[in-house]
Amino acid sequence: MKLVVGLGNPGRKYQDTRHNVGFEVLNELVRRFPGDRPKGRFSGETMDLAVGGQKILLLWPHTFMNVSGKSILAARDFYKIEDENLLVVCDDFQLPLGKLRLRASGSSGGQKGLDDCLRRLGTQRLSRLRLGIGPVPERWDVADFVLGKFDESDQPPVQQMVKRSADAVETWVSSGIKEAMNRFNGDA
Repeated sequence: MKLVVGLGNPGRKYQDTRHNVGFEVLNELVRRFPGDRPKGRFSGETMDLAVGGQKILLLWPHTFMNVSGKSILAARDFYKIEDENLLVVCDDFQLPLGKLRLRASGSSGGQKGLDDCLRRLGTQRLSRLRLGIGPVPERWDVADFVLGKFDESDQPPVQQMVKRSADAVETWVSSGIKEAMNRFNGDA
């Protein structure tokens, strides 16, 4: 089984914010591959899907972004999922809007939710898919920016980025992180 985690914040207050694009990628996968009914567990919500004949578990942590690792650790340990079968999907304000970056390992790059995941799981060898939501405008507070909603003019590139990200997850599931990196890193 593979585990795909979308990072975000729970609740209507945070719906459609820049910080929640990880949730949106999982929602796109559910639109493409309807699965079982969502279940509340592991301090979040899970759903089983079949993608290209592979069973995957989607996880929307409801622990808030900066402590997402708690939810991921519980799911990973319950199912005994190997780290190479886990993919974390999150926003990255240091990447320009629409740009995707997949990595098989490395630091959090300052993304606090990803940082908590790496710390709690005890490894940096964790696949991640970062979605560009930047840049942060001058004189803006980073927290205000990531917790803000996209402008109306940003909607077409955001929707395209979410769909490309779902394509990247499908590729990761079927062909692995190297193939996904080769196909989706770089410009759209």
